[in-house]
Amino acid sequence: MENWFGEKQTDDVMLSMKYDRILFHKKSKYQMIDLIENKTYGKVLFIDNTFQLTERDEFIYHEMLAHIALFSIERPKKVLIIGGGDGGLARECLKHDIDDLKLVEIDEDVVNVSKKFLPSLSVSFNDSKMKIFIDDGAEFIKNSNEKFDAVLIDSTDPVGPAAVLFETEFYNNIKKILNNGGIVGTQSGSPFMFPEHLKKAYGNMRKIFNFVKVYTATIPTYPGAIWSFTFASSNDIIRKREVNVKTKYYNEKIHDCNCNPKFIDDIVQ
Repeated sequence: MENWFGEKQTDDVMLSMKYDRILFHKKSKYQMIDLIENKTYGKVLFIDNTFQLTERDEFIYHEMLAHIALFSIERPKKVLIIGGGDGGLARECLKHDIDDLKLVEIDEDVVNVSKKFLPSLSVSFNDSKMKIFIDDGAEFIKNSNEKFDAVLIDSTDPVGPAAVLFETEFYNNIKKILNNGGIVGTQSGSPFMFPEHLKKAYGNMRKIFNFVKVYTATIPTYPGAIWSFTFASSNDIIRKREVNVKTKYYNEKIHDCNCNPKFIDDIVQ
């Protein structure tokens, strides 16, 4: 179809949108990066022909991944993000009174695209508390001597280069760099379209951590529209502070309720 761009989400399902302009197209060292502009969703970032974010609904994903974890820690001071080169997750983390935020993104082109075209996300890169490392996230964690209050994984799905970020060894290495009561959080895919992704993340975290919780949110452009986030810790994961930051999706009721449909509970049994 002329002037249409989309994601083949399964062998027989595709989500497409009409573009007014293609703003960026490049095969980086690691992946294909495309940025289009659409009347309904604004700027839309694709990696390897899959939706990564849209200006219109990105806040849902980034707020859930950041705030479920950080409001479950009394005084988060040091946070590590693996992936997240667009800056949206960092933006949400910086709403908390943290002292140090490190972001490890393997593909510098993702960072540069966001700096040039996505200022509402990349504004986080201007914060003095933040430092960006262009590096392999799994290797960075494996070799780190620092301790963090939270490690948040904003990766692509568990296929190809990102597959290692869902493995038991990776979660075990994260546990070694977490402070007591620290939390690891990850996007864990579409429980409706790809339940095996959630099952893998949850199951491997359960091998390492005493407490694992799954949250979901509705993100219109992601496969199946229902998206999952999985958090793990050596301590129970409950909200410990009042919500005193500006959000558009996340709130106390969403955090405290932690209610999932039965089919999601069945996936992680």
